[in-house]
Amino acid sequence: MSDTASWAERHAAAAMAWDTTPNPFVVAACRKLRPGRALDLGAGEGANSVWLAGRGWQVTAIDSGTVEVGRIQSHSALLNHPVDAIVGDAVGYRPHPASFDLILLSYLQLPVPPLRLAFQHVVPGLAPGGRILVIAHDASNLDRGWGGPRDPNLLTTPEVVAGLLADLGLVVRRAEVVRREVLTEVGFHVALDHVVEALAPSAG
Repeated sequence: MSDTASWAERHAAAAMAWDTTPNPFVVAACRKLRPGRALDLGAGEGANSVWLAGRGWQVTAIDSGTVEVGRIQSHSALLNHPVDAIVGDAVGYRPHPASFDLILLSYLQLPVPPLRLAFQHVVPGLAPGGRILVIAHDASNLDRGWGGPRDPNLLTTPEVVAGLLADLGLVVRRAEVVRREVLTEVGFHVALDHVVEALAPSAG
């Protein structure tokens, strides 16, 4: 077996070891957007990053886990959907000003103070007219939904997230609780998430 074939088989096997399906709310919100430059903050294993890259986005993925970043690199290389995956602190990351058309936070579950700080750091990185998309387990999921964090400090509401973004000068276009079906060994369960979308003011 050649080194090239061996490398391809190893990475193909690795890519099957984790879920590579993008979040359905990311797909619904982004599938009609014109590709540009995207930041996936707290990217995890990169399913959303790789999906965006496959649609023509130039993606930077930030995650604190070296294993997760390695998986993003492997999966994106396997599919030839380049992603610039970087080990970094999602709260402390500061992009260059006006450098991204889309900033995604997907299930980056943080207490409100560090979440506010993360927003303060990344919102200046939005280009004029750029979009921030926040998807998270909702606070109502603790009592009325399935799965997700059990620590109430890690759960918030669309109203709180929308308020944090509006305080930074963004225009909130959507802030709502959504239902997500989760298939388990014993059948379907319903999780309660929230989706918040906000836009940076356009130039001029």
